[in-house]
Amino acid sequence: MTNHLRHRFWELPLARLTPQEWEALCDGCGKCCLNKLEDEETGQVVFTRVACRLLDDATCRCAQYEIRKQFVPECIVLTPETIGRVAYFMPASCAYRLRHEGKALPDWHPLVTGRPESVHEGHSVRGMTVPEFEIDEEDWEDYLIDEDL
Repeated sequence: MTNHLRHRFWELPLARLTPQEWEALCDGCGKCCLNKLEDEETGQVVFTRVACRLLDDATCRCAQYEIRKQFVPECIVLTPETIGRVAYFMPASCAYRLRHEGKALPDWHPLVTGRPESVHEGHSVRGMTVPEFEIDEEDWEDYLIDEDL
Protein backbone atom coordinates (compact mmCIF):
# COMPACT_ATOMS: atom_id res chain seq x y z
CA MET A 1 0.00 0.00 0.00
CA THR A 2 1.19 3.48 -0.78
CA ASN A 3 1.53 6.27 1.75
CA HIS A 4 0.57 8.84 -0.86
CA LEU A 5 -1.99 11.36 0.33
CA ARG A 6 -3.90 13.32 -2.27
CA HIS A 7 -3.77 17.10 -2.26
CA ARG A 8 -6.47 18.46 0.09
CA PHE A 9 -7.93 14.96 0.47
CA TRP A 10 -9.76 16.10 3.62
CA GLU A 11 -12.20 18.02 1.45
CA LEU A 12 -13.39 14.83 -0.26
CA PRO A 13 -16.42 12.88 0.94
CA LEU A 14 -15.36 10.50 3.70
CA ALA A 15 -16.35 7.45 1.68
CA ARG A 16 -13.78 8.39 -0.99
CA LEU A 17 -10.79 8.49 1.36
CA THR A 18 -8.12 5.81 1.24
CA PRO A 19 -7.33 4.05 4.54
CA GLN A 20 -4.18 6.19 4.87
CA GLU A 21 -6.14 9.39 4.24
CA TRP A 22 -8.78 8.33 6.75
CA GLU A 23 -6.15 7.86 9.45
CA ALA A 24 -4.41 11.13 8.53
CA LEU A 25 -7.67 13.02 9.09
CA CYS A 26 -7.25 12.64 12.87
CA ASP A 27 -5.92 15.86 14.40
CA GLY A 28 -4.42 14.09 17.43
CA CYS A 29 -6.30 16.13 20.04
CA GLY A 30 -7.05 13.13 22.27
CA LYS A 31 -10.58 14.35 23.05
CA CYS A 32 -12.15 11.17 21.72
CA CYS A 33 -10.19 9.24 24.37
CA LEU A 34 -11.82 11.13 27.22
CA ASN A 35 -14.50 9.28 29.09
CA LYS A 36 -17.91 10.76 28.49
CA LEU A 37 -21.18 10.72 30.33
CA GLU A 38 -24.43 10.50 28.39
CA ASP A 39 -27.78 11.56 29.79
CA GLU A 40 -30.06 8.63 28.98
CA GLU A 41 -33.13 10.85 28.78
CA THR A 42 -31.79 13.70 26.65
CA GLY A 43 -28.91 11.99 24.86
CA GLN A 44 -26.63 14.89 25.82
CA VAL A 45 -22.98 13.87 25.97
CA VAL A 46 -20.57 15.61 28.34
CA PHE A 47 -16.82 15.13 28.45
CA THR A 48 -14.67 14.48 31.51
CA ARG A 49 -10.94 14.93 32.10
CA VAL A 50 -10.86 11.21 32.88
CA ALA A 51 -8.91 9.61 30.05
CA CYS A 52 -8.91 6.10 28.69
CA ARG A 53 -6.17 4.03 30.27
CA LEU A 54 -4.41 3.86 26.89
CA LEU A 55 -4.19 7.60 26.24
CA ASP A 56 -0.67 9.01 26.37
CA ASP A 57 -1.28 12.43 27.95
CA ALA A 58 1.94 13.86 26.48
CA THR A 59 1.26 12.91 22.86
CA CYS A 60 -2.56 12.76 22.98
CA ARG A 61 -2.36 9.47 21.10
CA CYS A 62 -3.38 5.94 21.98
CA ALA A 63 -0.41 4.04 23.34
CA GLN A 64 -1.73 0.79 21.83
CA TYR A 65 -3.69 2.03 18.83
CA GLU A 66 -3.36 -1.04 16.60
CA ILE A 67 -4.46 -3.46 19.34
CA ARG A 68 -6.58 -1.14 21.49
CA LYS A 69 -9.73 -3.27 21.24
CA GLN A 70 -7.88 -6.06 23.08
CA PHE A 71 -7.49 -3.77 26.09
CA VAL A 72 -10.57 -1.56 25.71
CA PRO A 73 -13.31 -3.61 24.02
CA GLU A 74 -15.75 -0.67 24.18
CA CYS A 75 -13.38 1.60 22.21
CA ILE A 76 -15.20 3.11 19.26
CA VAL A 77 -13.53 2.31 15.95
CA LEU A 78 -14.33 5.05 13.48
CA THR A 79 -14.84 4.08 9.87
CA PRO A 80 -16.76 5.67 7.01
CA GLU A 81 -19.46 3.08 7.79
CA THR A 82 -19.70 3.79 11.55
CA ILE A 83 -19.27 7.57 11.70
CA GLY A 84 -22.97 8.21 11.14
CA ARG A 85 -23.91 6.20 14.22
CA VAL A 86 -21.26 7.61 16.56
CA ALA A 87 -20.62 11.17 15.35
CA TYR A 88 -22.76 12.61 18.17
CA PHE A 89 -20.37 10.99 20.66
CA MET A 90 -17.27 12.57 19.11
CA PRO A 91 -15.97 16.03 20.02
CA ALA A 92 -17.55 18.89 18.06
CA SER A 93 -14.10 19.77 16.71
CA CYS A 94 -13.37 16.21 15.51
CA ALA A 95 -12.36 16.18 11.85
CA TYR A 96 -14.34 12.99 11.24
CA ARG A 97 -17.47 14.53 12.75
CA LEU A 98 -16.97 17.84 10.96
CA ARG A 99 -16.49 16.20 7.57
CA HIS A 100 -19.44 13.85 8.22
CA GLU A 101 -21.54 16.97 8.86
CA GLY A 102 -20.24 18.58 5.64
CA LYS A 103 -18.17 21.18 7.48
CA ALA A 104 -14.60 22.32 6.86
CA LEU A 105 -11.66 21.55 9.11
CA PRO A 106 -10.79 24.26 11.64
CA ASP A 107 -7.90 26.55 10.75
CA TRP A 108 -5.74 25.07 13.54
CA HIS A 109 -6.00 21.48 12.21
CA PRO A 110 -2.54 20.07 11.38
CA LEU A 111 -3.62 19.26 7.82
CA VAL A 112 -4.51 22.92 7.31
CA THR A 113 -1.49 24.41 9.11
CA GLY A 114 1.03 21.83 7.92
CA ARG A 115 2.27 21.65 11.52
CA PRO A 116 1.50 18.58 13.68
CA GLU A 117 1.92 20.66 16.86
CA SER A 118 -0.80 23.17 15.92
CA VAL A 119 -3.43 20.98 17.60
CA HIS A 120 -1.59 21.36 20.91
CA GLU A 121 -1.86 25.14 20.81
CA GLY A 122 -5.11 25.19 22.78
CA HIS A 123 -7.07 22.42 21.06
CA SER A 124 -5.83 19.17 22.60
CA VAL A 125 -6.09 17.55 26.02
CA ARG A 126 -2.31 17.53 26.52
CA GLY A 127 -1.50 17.84 30.21
CA MET A 128 -5.09 18.08 31.44
CA THR A 129 -6.21 14.48 31.86
CA VAL A 130 -6.34 12.06 34.75
CA PRO A 131 -6.10 8.30 34.11
CA GLU A 132 -9.33 6.38 34.51
CA PHE A 133 -7.73 3.85 36.83
CA GLU A 134 -7.18 6.64 39.40
CA ILE A 135 -10.82 7.82 39.51
CA ASP A 136 -13.86 5.80 40.57
CA GLU A 137 -16.50 5.91 37.86
CA GLU A 138 -19.08 7.32 40.26
CA ASP A 139 -16.77 10.34 40.71
CA TRP A 140 -16.42 11.15 37.00
CA GLU A 141 -19.01 13.93 37.33
CA ASP A 142 -16.43 15.80 39.44
CA TYR A 143 -14.20 15.97 36.35
CA LEU A 144 -16.57 17.46 33.76
CA ILE A 145 -15.03 19.84 31.24
CA ASP A 146 -16.23 22.21 28.59
CA GLU A 147 -15.80 20.15 25.43
CA ASP A 148 -14.77 23.24 23.49
CA LEU A 149 -11.69 23.50 25.71
